[in-house]
Amino acid sequence: RGISPRRRKKKTRQTASAVERSSCPVVLVPAEPVSRNLAPCPPPSPASACRLPPEAMGPGTLLILLVATAWHGQGVPVIEPSGPELVVEPGTAVTLRCVSNGSVEWDGPISTYWTLDADAPSSILTTNNATFLNTGTYRCTERGDPLGGSATIHLYVKDPVRPWRVLVEEVTVMEGQDALLPCLLTDPALGAGVSLVRVRGRPVLRQTNYSFLPSHGFIIHKAKFIESQDYECSAQVDGRMVKSLSIRLKVQKVIPGPPTLTLKPTELVRIRGEAAQIVCSASDVDVNFDVFLQHGDTKLTISQQSDFHDNRYQKVLTLNLDHVSFQDAGNYTCTATNARGIHSTSMVFWVVDSAYLNLTSEQNLLQEVTVGEKIELKVKVEAYPSLQSFNWTYRGPFLGHQPKLNFVTNKGTYRYTSTLTLLRLKPFEAGHYSFQARNARGEETLTFELTLLYPPEVEVTWTLINGSKTLLCEASGYPQPNVTWVQCRGHTNRCDKTQVLVLDDPNSEVLSQKPFHKVTVQSLLATGTLEHNRTYECRAYNSLGNSSQAFGPVSVGAYTQPLDEPLFTPVLVACMSVMALLLLLLLLLLYKYKQKPKYQVRWKIIESYGGNSYTFIDPTQLPYNEKWEFPRNNLQFGKTLGAGAFGKVVEATAFGLGKEDAVLKVAVKMLKSTAHADEKEALMSELKIMSHLGQHENIVNLLGACTHGGPVLVITEYCCYGDLLNFLRRKAEAMLGPSLNPGQDPKAGTGYKNIHLEKKYIRRDSGFSSQGVDTYVEMRPVSTSSSNDSFSEQDLDKENGRLLELRDLLHFSSQVAQGMAFLASKNCIHRDVAARNVLLTSGHVAKIGDFGLARDIMNDSNYIVKGNARLPVKWMAPESIFDCVYTVQSDVWSYGILLWEIFSLGK
Repeated sequence: RGISPRRRKKKTRQTASAVERSSCPVVLVPAEPVSRNLAPCPPPSPASACRLPPEAMGPGTLLILLVATAWHGQGVPVIEPSGPELVVEPGTAVTLRCVSNGSVEWDGPISTYWTLDADAPSSILTTNNATFLNTGTYRCTERGDPLGGSATIHLYVKDPVRPWRVLVEEVTVMEGQDALLPCLLTDPALGAGVSLVRVRGRPVLRQTNYSFLPSHGFIIHKAKFIESQDYECSAQVDGRMVKSLSIRLKVQKVIPGPPTLTLKPTELVRIRGEAAQIVCSASDVDVNFDVFLQHGDTKLTISQQSDFHDNRYQKVLTLNLDHVSFQDAGNYTCTATNARGIHSTSMVFWVVDSAYLNLTSEQNLLQEVTVGEKIELKVKVEAYPSLQSFNWTYRGPFLGHQPKLNFVTNKGTYRYTSTLTLLRLKPFEAGHYSFQARNARGEETLTFELTLLYPPEVEVTWTLINGSKTLLCEASGYPQPNVTWVQCRGHTNRCDKTQVLVLDDPNSEVLSQKPFHKVTVQSLLATGTLEHNRTYECRAYNSLGNSSQAFGPVSVGAYTQPLDEPLFTPVLVACMSVMALLLLLLLLLLYKYKQKPKYQVRWKIIESYGGNSYTFIDPTQLPYNEKWEFPRNNLQFGKTLGAGAFGKVVEATAFGLGKEDAVLKVAVKMLKSTAHADEKEALMSELKIMSHLGQHENIVNLLGACTHGGPVLVITEYCCYGDLLNFLRRKAEAMLGPSLNPGQDPKAGTGYKNIHLEKKYIRRDSGFSSQGVDTYVEMRPVSTSSSNDSFSEQDLDKENGRLLELRDLLHFSSQVAQGMAFLASKNCIHRDVAARNVLLTSGHVAKIGDFGLARDIMNDSNYIVKGNARLPVKWMAPESIFDCVYTVQSDVWSYGILLWEIFSLGK
């Protein structure tokens, strides 16, 4: 037989997953013809293909299989040389012999370098000059074998210059299938240094999952649409990377169903002669789909626009009508088709002569509703062009009363629905309700007339008419009530079964009958003599119910003379006295509450000023930046640093403040659980002021806040030495004098001396009470192993043992002045500059703060009562005390008092 040269095919389509080479030396597969113009043979089937499932092997099937196998076993082809692989050098002569009982055929990358002796019982493939093009898997199959017996061998032709043999240049698979990129190694020894890359050396996508078989190539498992790329196989040869020809992988999306379709607008109205546009748009994951637009049964010819967006192919048909006519009206249908089915949608196009505006309602325009109930008035609007305005109005007889009109209007393209809802109807809401709408056509109005229904109300009186004793019954309601009179024996509130009909008065005199009001009628019962032991009852009824009132005279004289009854009974007097007493008590409690001191923010931000007239910014109006928000779960609370009437300051450890792995010691301000709303607002204002000021070395800076999911927490810097006042008093006994200059007489006076204070004193001027005295806790230094600047406990002990010098006092004064200058630059007035409001941190750095929250100002002698405020009078400027004027200059006055505190060591 002759052999046709096997050409390399440029494109193949894989429809099944690539599998690894089977471990069966000979694989039994169903016989199928192999075309010689196909590229390499597919990989051997998995080992599971070598056996039938156990459930399929009945006794008869097993017997037939054993007989067929015994008969066929002698004819299974065998390839020589034996073995699954053969590795040769380039230029080597290679002979592959297929030994079989019958004629055989070869499948594999057979090139012009192979010669085939097909006449011999054993088919022989021979090449005298093997090249890298001979690399591949060769299969020998016996012709006409019903069980498909075959043998395979893989040939490697080692070529260091061409380490890759690429069988095809384009591979197409469906999404989710395995994709085989058939780049075969010519040398199996290079398998350890291979890799798959995209063209131009780019790495494969991170989510790409692939494996490699030297005899098959790279397998991308469960290929995704995004992995449609151009790939190159790379191998390391003698220390350099050698790449193969590129292989293009096309991953086609699995089509889930018909294309997605939109037709806009869903409804269209135009006046004859106007322009119109209809857009039909379809999209699909695959480009192979069609879309068309129909007018009635006529398929329209429209140019198509294509695009690719969001991993979907889009096709758009746009119908433009410059001057519409009545022939253009009708149904338009947009249809899209693909391999999975058809999807279509329709719209209606109306062509009219002129603009229109129609108001209708499915309800009766005359509405009657029981007072106290609810009603909804609905109006449907059809309009073209669109409405320019619409509204509900009320017109009724009740002057000074205007119902609140709550309505909702659902807007469509050309149709609207407006609903007016009236809840718990009141008597003055009866009247006319009108819906008014306007467009280019003009204005239309639809009016409802709403009448309220009332159940009857009855009132019976006794009177003399023309000298005749008469019972008068007035009944009111709507619809007009009917009146009857009955009588019964004895005195009762209502006549029962023993009643006797005295008068049925269907034609009662109408006293009042106005539109949208109750109808009032009057019925008279003339009695010559009212019997003593009788009850007369007037009954009125209409469609909503009935009502009655009884009249039982004791004697005739009892109803001719009014009884003289006292205006105030003893019970009424007692009730009025108790109410007056309760009112006085309430006023007293309110006065006490007003006098109770409230937590207030001392700091003020100047908005503008003229002379000594300052205008301050309301701190509640300052913005709060959410960047300060800190998770409250990342705070671990420790000891209480200070506690007062309104709240407390607590030591805490913040995890992740500033940096994710940071652990920081902080101070947290918080209110007590019993705090009022205005005190909560004051703490929030303090937070806003601190965030507005920004950061400075000599103020207690804001680090964060917790304002959501619980009480407000203000996180500030932690100062390990406590407040300056108590620090000076602790150091007063160990104060050094100034250093002597060289040559100065040591015996000469320095002008300074140590100031010794008593160790124990009842109350400190800082205003913080001792914990042993009451429930308040003083601000004090707390030893810790970790602080803001990693100041250790040993460092703290060392600092505590250091003597205080004059230069320390000068440093404190200078640092406070720098902090005050910063506040003044921010137009901020402190209003409580004192040593008790200055804290010391590591390195003896002074920081200005405000700690009125954690101070017992109610029992602090430094704060004097003025109204419901507590003022630090000793530190205040005269204009602040007498005129309540606070300026930057008044802070300077307070700073002078602070200097006295510093250089007197807190005396």
